[in-house]
Amino acid sequence: MPERRAEILAEIRRILREELEFSGPVEPHHALAADLELDSMGALVLAVGLEDRFRVKLAEDDATSLVTVADLVALVERAVAEAGDRAEPGPVADDEGRSAG
Repeated sequence: MPERRAEILAEIRRILREELEFSGPVEPHHALAADLELDSMGALVLAVGLEDRFRVKLAEDDATSLVTVADLVALVERAVAEAGDRAEPGPVADDEGRSAG
């Protein structure tokens, strides 16, 4: 499932850049709070964006153990697998936020 991981990481980068206006690099080893300056509101925006894109529900209990981007990618990947890929991912938005498809 490396393709799925890459897709999740790309979506995390997109949300951080476009919705949270984070302009720095986003790599799997980066800490969500320390490196990406993600506060509770930013974490909520990121979680909702990932839930919408991948059509999953992220458990609040799981979110408390997240430290790095890699942890978040793994959480979303597990949620997608548990959902059994029953739904296709949501549409990808273009740079203007419009559905590209």
